[in-house]
Amino acid sequence: MSSWPSAKARRVLKALFSLGWEQARQTGSHRTLKRAGWPDFVFAFHDGEEIGSRMLARIAKRTGLKPEDL
Repeated sequence: MSSWPSAKARRVLKALFSLGWEQARQTGSHRTLKRAGWPDFVFAFHDGEEIGSRMLARIAKRTGLKPEDL
């Protein structure tokens, strides 16, 4: 069982911003995020969309997000 709960994209994006990620640019629902020391990350979800635990684990691997950050 995953330790990640599902969460709305808006909440995940807010958590990423609190970790130091910044929005570099946006095209539609695709936001390119940047953070010093990390490769750019494309966050491609609409704000109200529900993100499941598996996808959250994948996002965490590339961004440093932890379950307690949500």
